Amino acid sequence: MNKSEILKEFGRNLKAERNRAGLSQEELAERIGLSYGQVIGTIERGETNTSLSVIVSILETLNLDFEKLYDRNRF
Repeated sequence: MNKSEILKEFGRNLKAERNRAGLSQEELAERIGLSYGQVIGTIERGETNTSLSVIVSILETLNLDFEKLYDRNRF
C-alpha cells in the first residue's frame, strides 16, 4: 500500500468516526485546538500527512484507538 492510499484510508475512517460522534469538521478542529475546520477536511480527503500530535488529539477527542482509523491488518 502506498502513502496516498494510507492517507485516504485514514481520512475515510476519520470522517466516518467524526460523523458518528456528531461533530462537524469545524467542531472537531476546535476541540483539538486547530484554528479552522478546513484542516480536518484536508486530512479526511487524504490530501495532507498530518502530525502525530494532531492524530493523538483526534484519537483522544473521539475516544478512539488508532485501529479505528487505520487497520494495518486489512492490507
